[in-house]
Amino acid sequence: MNREALMFAIRAYQSSRNPEGFAPLARSSPPSDTAAALRGLSPNPLAPLLMTLDTQEREDILRLSSYDEGTVGAVTTSDFVAVDAGMTVAEALAHIRATASDKDTIYVVYVLDGRQALRGTVSLRDLVLADAGRRIGDIAQPDPVSVHVGWPQARASEVIRHYDLLAVPVVNDEQRMIGIVTVNDVMDIEKEQDASQLARFGGTASMAGNDLDVVSTPLRTMFGVRVFWLAMLTVFGIITSTFVASQEELLGQVIVLAAFIAPIVDMGGNTGSQSATLVIRAMALGELELKWRDVGFVIRREIPVALLLGLCVAVLEAILACFSKGVGVEVLLVVGLSMLVCTVAGGIIGALLPFAARRIGTDPATLSSPLITSVMDLLGVFIYFGFAWLLLGDLLVTGA
Repeated sequence: MNREALMFAIRAYQSSRNPEGFAPLARSSPPSDTAAALRGLSPNPLAPLLMTLDTQEREDILRLSSYDEGTVGAVTTSDFVAVDAGMTVAEALAHIRATASDKDTIYVVYVLDGRQALRGTVSLRDLVLADAGRRIGDIAQPDPVSVHVGWPQARASEVIRHYDLLAVPVVNDEQRMIGIVTVNDVMDIEKEQDASQLARFGGTASMAGNDLDVVSTPLRTMFGVRVFWLAMLTVFGIITSTFVASQEELLGQVIVLAAFIAPIVDMGGNTGSQSATLVIRAMALGELELKWRDVGFVIRREIPVALLLGLCVAVLEAILACFSKGVGVEVLLVVGLSMLVCTVAGGIIGALLPFAARRIGTDPATLSSPLITSVMDLLGVFIYFGFAWLLLGDLLVTGA
């Protein structure tokens, strides 16, 4: 809610040129929210807003605004408590009392050296219970978990969840600590990413990468984005239906084949969507990059899994078809082989499409769902009727 209120205050300022309503909201909001709300404003309207803030607040917001959106640095807050490794416990506690009143969290105290490099952490409980004369460096936990300022935000989320942390320190290339990402920040990140991925994977994001919002997106923009994807699907659908219609002779001899078109092509699309989701997640976490090495790794992982999945669903489909429709061995073989090949093809295509999308410079999730559905519908009927002509084509000769 803070970010939405800040955006409203900014819009009010742009219309009235009165910055007074902005400062109270900015002071009560995390610097990362304020930086996100201001990101993209040109210097002319930005300067009067920043001048209403204190020097430290202004510096924090400008620093956060300098990091690319989507990186850990863009959601880093400087509201953390740090002490020098050379301090005594008594000195550290006095320092905390003097500086920690306005900090986000004081449950974990970060231990820095003279270069501001992260050297360890100490819990507030251990600090309070320790002997007053002991050095902080002696009681600190060394080698704390940290994240890099340039990492994708999803990796910070993964680290916090994996280690069950309230916050994770953020360091730069020199291992200097610049701030923290809190668990509250992670919840906001994941909520935004879930909404964004849902919009993109459902084909409701523009090629420019802007998500549609049912509340705020203009009707013209909403229509233009949605009609693009639906028109693309319609074209693929017409090509697919035209090909199916051309198989009238074969379907006339073995009409039961028509009953299996939908489950076979759907299986390819479903498998492809699963594979694409896993690859997109790995890309978001920085585990996969646009490199031939990573493409080869994904294919080597996907082929055996897709083969096993294909065998399972092919056998299941054949068994269910035998008992529910009483079809012959030839038709069962066509259905089973088609299900196997479509599942494998869907898995491989779904794994490759995010790389293709990244290669042409668009969000992988934007292309994946609509394109997988369309491609596998068309490819699925080619595979299905290819096996049908191969194994049942003699029926046409006999029928003639």
